[in-house]
Amino acid sequence: MSAFLLQHPGAGWLALLGVLVPVAIHLWNRRPARLVQVGSLRWLSTAANRRMRSLKLEQLLLLLLRAAVVLVLALALADPARQTPPPPRRGQVLLSPDLLRSSSLTAVRTTVDSLRKQGYELRQLAPGLPRLSLATWRRFDSLATATTTPAAFEPSSDNLWARVQQAADSLPERSLRVFTLATQRSFRGTRPALPAAVRWQVVPLSDSSTWLQAAYQVGPDSLRLLLGASNEAATTFRTATVATPSSSGALRVAGLPSLRYEARSGGAVLRLANGHAVPVQAVAFRLAIYHDAAHAQDATYLRAALRAASLGLPTSPLLTVSSTPPTTSQPLDWLFWLSDAPVPAAWQTRVKQGLHLWREASAVGTPTTATLAYQSAQPIRLLRRDTLGSSHPTTTLWSDGLGQPVLTRVTQGQGATYHLHTRLHPAWSELGSSAELPTLLLPLLQPEASTVADLPQDRRTLAPSQVFAVSQTPALAPKRTNTAPEPTTNNLRAWAVALAALLFGLERWLARRRVAPISSTTV
Repeated sequence: MSAFLLQHPGAGWLALLGVLVPVAIHLWNRRPARLVQVGSLRWLSTAANRRMRSLKLEQLLLLLLRAAVVLVLALALADPARQTPPPPRRGQVLLSPDLLRSSSLTAVRTTVDSLRKQGYELRQLAPGLPRLSLATWRRFDSLATATTTPAAFEPSSDNLWARVQQAADSLPERSLRVFTLATQRSFRGTRPALPAAVRWQVVPLSDSSTWLQAAYQVGPDSLRLLLGASNEAATTFRTATVATPSSSGALRVAGLPSLRYEARSGGAVLRLANGHAVPVQAVAFRLAIYHDAAHAQDATYLRAALRAASLGLPTSPLLTVSSTPPTTSQPLDWLFWLSDAPVPAAWQTRVKQGLHLWREASAVGTPTTATLAYQSAQPIRLLRRDTLGSSHPTTTLWSDGLGQPVLTRVTQGQGATYHLHTRLHPAWSELGSSAELPTLLLPLLQPEASTVADLPQDRRTLAPSQVFAVSQTPALAPKRTNTAPEPTTNNLRAWAVALAALLFGLERWLARRRVAPISSTTV
């Protein structure tokens, strides 16, 4: 209920003394004397004395109006206000868009419906936190129930750490129930410190976690497929060999949704159920590492990591390591330029034609204590890094725990330039000696697949404990905050002044009406 209060009561009480003014005026105000004949002067003194002895309140309505004007003005000086209690803070259910499009939504449908009946609002965990109407929620629910193919899953490109932090800041002091998929690729950067009112539940993928990473033609009648699979621990790859279809048509592979083989003049492709196409590569990758004397140890680490990563490829790449720059006529898919010397213009031109060029930090670098933001048992420490920027739009592939880029990519034509903002040398980082480096390099060796933004290459799931460590244990109810919501205060001073003006106008009208004309008599 609304409550009225005086924000400056002292000034109002002092102004109330002004009520005495109209009362005094009425008590001491005398009416104009009547004109009488000279012969009656003996009665004038007696009448005047009688009037002075009987001071009476006259024109009571006029007195009340004048007193009301003073009272209302005193109220205005006291700064009256009306307090309206705030509306109840409703709890919020936040659903990530990728969960809404996945058949995993059925796992939390009952919980979400129960919270909605308790008064919780449904929102998408997306920019602006848009509300979900009941009709929209039922439509997503029906789609999730009807979805049976893994192709319906589309990974989210949003950073859920930052999005939930934004929701906690935008909806303070409210109970937030967050439901997201457990895919690691949706959690980037450092974990924020979320309030205890946030209860986060990660939902495992009910869809198949096996996907087609790449395809190779290994003979006139055989296709070798690279299949990836993810779980909470790691991403693993295996190969499968199938017969090459004689013409375009369906291709059946165990563990995968339906594929379609399409023979084209420029090269065959495998069409996925979600519309994406994986090209069939006819030859193995050709890799070359060039290094100078200062980068010899970097080259040793990189060669070992590339050889380990090649075990996950259907065909072993052709790798050459040399301290002599390769000739520009040499056919290469990857060139790892480990030198502070500038890359020849001829090789930079080849990037637009499909070459992938790798460069390390060439500056002295600045010390850092960050670690690579990668889910591994042992953190990968970074000791030095450069701050070299790029004049072209870059894509951050690896980042550290502070959100700074570690590996960036600039797409140029059909190829790309990769810049490692540190080095593999032990004085710069622990990347070279890390057992995770081959796993980090493996997705980069598939340029055709990695350029398709929606093709899931890494569908590892996040361990629930890594989320609950930030947002408290989910089994406990959120703690109530001591800060009560502020009521809404509406100032009424303007209304009081307007009322005083109205009463004053009414008083002036009534006063003019009551003034009677003075009649005179002749002596």
